[in-house]
Amino acid sequence: MNDLFDKSKKKQKKSEYSAKDIEVLEGLEPVRRRPGMYIGGSDEAAMQHLVAELLDNAMDEAVAGEANRIEIHIEASDTVTISDNGRGIPVGPHPKYKTKSALEVIMTSLHSGGKFGGQAYKISGGLHGVGLSVVNALSQSLKIEVIRDGKLWSQNYTKGKPTTKLKECGPKNKRKGTSITFTPDFDIFPKDARFRPQQLYKMARSKAYLFKGIEVRWTCNPTLLKKRDTTPEKDKLHFPGGLLDYLAYKMETFAPLNVTPFYGQAPINGSDGNMEWAVSWSSDSEGFIESFCNTVPTPLGGTHEVGLRNALTKGLRGYGALVNNKQAAKISSEDVVGSASIVLSVFIEEPQFQGQTKEKLTSPEVTKQIETTISDYFDHWLSGDPNTAKILLEEVLDRCLNRMQKRSEKNLKRQSNTRKLRLPGKLSDCSQRKQEGTEIFIVEGDSAGGSAKQARDRLTQAVLPLRGKILNVASSTKDKMYANQEIKDLIEALGCYDGNTFNQDNLRYEKVIIMTDADVDGAHIASLILTFFLKIIPELIEQGNLYLAQPPLYRISKGKNTYYAMDEKDKDKILKKHFKDDTGIEISRFKGLGEMPPSQLKETAMNKTTRQLLRVTLPKGRGNQIEASKLVDNLMGKKPEFRLAFIQEKAGNLEQNMIDL
Repeated sequence: MNDLFDKSKKKQKKSEYSAKDIEVLEGLEPVRRRPGMYIGGSDEAAMQHLVAELLDNAMDEAVAGEANRIEIHIEASDTVTISDNGRGIPVGPHPKYKTKSALEVIMTSLHSGGKFGGQAYKISGGLHGVGLSVVNALSQSLKIEVIRDGKLWSQNYTKGKPTTKLKECGPKNKRKGTSITFTPDFDIFPKDARFRPQQLYKMARSKAYLFKGIEVRWTCNPTLLKKRDTTPEKDKLHFPGGLLDYLAYKMETFAPLNVTPFYGQAPINGSDGNMEWAVSWSSDSEGFIESFCNTVPTPLGGTHEVGLRNALTKGLRGYGALVNNKQAAKISSEDVVGSASIVLSVFIEEPQFQGQTKEKLTSPEVTKQIETTISDYFDHWLSGDPNTAKILLEEVLDRCLNRMQKRSEKNLKRQSNTRKLRLPGKLSDCSQRKQEGTEIFIVEGDSAGGSAKQARDRLTQAVLPLRGKILNVASSTKDKMYANQEIKDLIEALGCYDGNTFNQDNLRYEKVIIMTDADVDGAHIASLILTFFLKIIPELIEQGNLYLAQPPLYRISKGKNTYYAMDEKDKDKILKKHFKDDTGIEISRFKGLGEMPPSQLKETAMNKTTRQLLRVTLPKGRGNQIEASKLVDNLMGKKPEFRLAFIQEKAGNLEQNMIDL
């Protein structure tokens, strides 16, 4: 073996490291050098975060009681304007930097602003004094206008540096506020990165829900809205009901257990903060938690969520003990929040977040404060409505016993005492034990799963929601495939494949039905699932167990007459055949299975007497089957040149109206 430390060998030239190699980054240069430290990256997602920073600043003015209107406008040139009618950023000379205005100090210096001392902003989402300066540093151009003391002031910047002096532009009587217009620097962000109206509209909408006293005015250049994008061109967002309105919006397709949600707002015990919450439970849908701190979304949760979970869990255990239900002592937070839809918003002083993007609240004292605040209200809510409390306790105990059973057993009995299976948590199984007449619907996402669970026949129909587009097995290794949770859930639910062999007798359902949205995205997801079955469990296709559901794309109605169309061509055919007069016809396009009312989904895609199913088959003959498998490899595999060749070969056969753009 060669001696790595053999000094007889020729030494490599050492790199020099001296005092001249020490750099000091000044002003906003650290932001431009390392944007990921400030906005989480330099990709398209990080670019959307620039808007969030400015929106948070505007919301801070509202929370401080100084603003009641925010305007956000998205232009086609990837230029965004955000304005508020707050106090306006101070423009006078800064006492420490006398040659600069306070505005310029805020725009060009990290860790500057009015949110450190607690006098100007007692509670705010901005804490580090970097938000506005970071946006400035990462913008190709930025213009800020301030109306303060009846005067309009303006200044322009490029890449964080002022290109004009702060100048007075005339009187603006009876008006106040700040307006910022910026265009991102595409030397920092990818050239093809774009602002996404749907994402920004959702962001603006959530802010309006979080603070009842604010109106958010949204405008967007119509050229930015895609064909099937439901984002409005203009909208006024104002929700007097606060989080109660938000919960109702989020649960439109759910069937809640409790007619009256557990809702409240209160001062936080042991602090000067306050909080608002809205909680509802559903037996047919997986739950969710959306939390916020000082109007900043915290998708990774944090100490405020822990406090809420603790309060709900202890409260339900306590109620169980009150009604002499000994099983309630075994309830865990997982059982309580598993089917709960929760929206939580807290306003606290000096919150501690994980990183500048503030995705997780880490203030340690908040857990106990939230827990003690919520506990009293939850106890009163349970005791004030015994009927709802009884239903909720039974639902949570069902989840608890199911969890304990899965933990104690590796497999569950299905058809015999000798064969056991482990079932995935998101599977809503049918109650019939024998295979004959049973079906499993494979759907994409919790929203579609929620609608399907409400539309199904519980005796014979099971529903398995998969999260997003499943792994493309044609371009993945076996190790990667078996490590994928969605694939593991699918295999476990079917029970007929052990990783090596297929056993028809162990198949738990007579029909396996792929049910996806009736648009191009749904077709893509269906293609990925079909690829999985063809490459991994082709016997399921050969035995005739695999089907495709046919949910409609359009609903056409006039008076009492209603028809459903599968596509544009089918829609035109129905209009021509059944509607001689164009007046009074209502045509609605379904955005997806999750947006369909359960009754309509049942009628069109799940009711055995009214639906249409397509059986998936393989071509006859071994040679033809090999060719089919090869075609799937070419179209779904790693080499894009095969797909391009196929598209070029078949493009001439397509009719224009068959292309979904």
